[in-house]
Amino acid sequence: MASVASSAADGGQQTSERPAWTNLTVVPLGVGGQQLLSDSLCIQGFESPLDLMVPVNPIMPPDMQPAKEIIHCKSCTLFPQNPNLPPPSIRERPPGCRTVFVGGLPENATDDIIREVFGPCGEIIAIRKSKKNFCHIRFSEQFMVDKAIYLSGYRMRIGSSTDKKDSGKIHVDFAQARDDLYEWECQQRLLAREERHRRTLWEDCLQPPSPAPVVHFSEHEAAMLAEGLKDNHQFSQATAVLLTWMDRGEVNRRTANQFYSMIQSANGHVRRLMSEKAQHEEEMERAKEAFKCALVAILTQFEQISAVFAAASRQKAWDHFSKAQRKNLDIWRKQCEELTKVHGDEIVGFRREEEMEMSDEDSDESPCKKMRCEDNDQREACLREENVSLRWQLEAYVKEAELARKEACREDNNKDAVGWNLPDTSLQLLQQQLHRLQEQLASKEAELEQAREEHHFLEGEVLSLQDKGVSGCPPSVYLSMGRRRNVVLSEKEALLLGVISTFLHVHPFGANLEYLWSYMQRLDSKVSAGQLERLMVRLPLMFRQELSGVGATLEKRWKFCGFDSLTSG
Repeated sequence: MASVASSAADGGQQTSERPAWTNLTVVPLGVGGQQLLSDSLCIQGFESPLDLMVPVNPIMPPDMQPAKEIIHCKSCTLFPQNPNLPPPSIRERPPGCRTVFVGGLPENATDDIIREVFGPCGEIIAIRKSKKNFCHIRFSEQFMVDKAIYLSGYRMRIGSSTDKKDSGKIHVDFAQARDDLYEWECQQRLLAREERHRRTLWEDCLQPPSPAPVVHFSEHEAAMLAEGLKDNHQFSQATAVLLTWMDRGEVNRRTANQFYSMIQSANGHVRRLMSEKAQHEEEMERAKEAFKCALVAILTQFEQISAVFAAASRQKAWDHFSKAQRKNLDIWRKQCEELTKVHGDEIVGFRREEEMEMSDEDSDESPCKKMRCEDNDQREACLREENVSLRWQLEAYVKEAELARKEACREDNNKDAVGWNLPDTSLQLLQQQLHRLQEQLASKEAELEQAREEHHFLEGEVLSLQDKGVSGCPPSVYLSMGRRRNVVLSEKEALLLGVISTFLHVHPFGANLEYLWSYMQRLDSKVSAGQLERLMVRLPLMFRQELSGVGATLEKRWKFCGFDSLTSG
């Protein structure tokens, strides 16, 4: 400000010092929708007269507009307009604008004077002056235009002359220039290309890496792949190559042995994988056990803390605490109880998981019953097929015997004894085969009947064992149980058997299971209908189930057939 005072005192004379307004920097504020430029382009390093100087904003009220000062140049002086007047109007800023329109210039204003006034705003590329007291000035950067807009509204006076040709009120506004628009579009396209390139690089970084190309099959590559299949670290990659070769159709008679050896090497990893799986399962079980033990220890300590709070809540200790201490003790006790409950729920959850695992194991062991039933069904089906085939063979031999007899009857009586012996011999052979087949058929039918009886007997045995809590027996146990004929009964089962026999004996037409169970409930409330049915199924010679009724009245009735079995036996 000292330089401004000295220059005013000297009457606009030249001084060695720079004007005061050259020490300020303009902050480019948008007018009419213009975007803000970067502060790095506006601050530091500019030798312009408008550095860090705020331009006039027409949107701001006049009382808030910054006060402008007199600007002294070598050839002219710029005087600011009355601050009470409204700021000059400015059009909307074109994109990439670097050219300004300057109107109201004095008639005697030259290019040098214009360059002297607007040179501090920035580097001037070109000045196109018209004869009608206006010109267009193009700057090298866009932020310089904002500094030039700051001079809009100033009155210029050349030297100390008061002539009308040497003074004028300048008006600075944005200008539309094709060169500015073209360069701005080129810059936008360049930025768009760079953005697309950056986006492409980013997408390439996010995408997973492409798999390595699979080499073509050859003897050397096959030998290398066989070595890779034996290595645990290269197994996955080698397996992918092997699959690709097999899909391509590289397997033929010449290379079949090589592929077989590679497949055998791949199969050799099964044992390793199973051992690793078992090892991980053991580690998981150990971790679960350690966590459960730690949880139990924590719960024990929580219970001890709860015991401490319970002892403190007793009357002989509780009366000696103050009211605030009792309140805190209640809060602590409730928190401890909640935490103890949470840990207890976790332990209960562990126990439930263990029970579920045990039930899963039981369900996994229960297939032995299914295996036994399937074995019996398969055996019965095989016996049926053998019976059918034997019947067909028997019918075929019978037909052959009949044909042989007919041929023997048709033979001439004049044949010699040798001729008669041949059909008799064939007939005897056919009869022997017929008898043998009949014996085989009878034996197979007996085996089939025995298998059916064993099937029914084993069903009753399995049900009774499940009722007693026996599960997970191997199929050999059931088969051994099926081969023995003596049925072992407990004392309670024998008592139930006697009551059931007495009840069904007085009902000659039989009784359904619900009726029998309702009667047994009066004697023993713990007896279930399933238990009664399993007991009767185990003894098919004493109890028999029959269907009675027609249509909707059809029902299953149990009858006592013990006397019939003894009579038939």
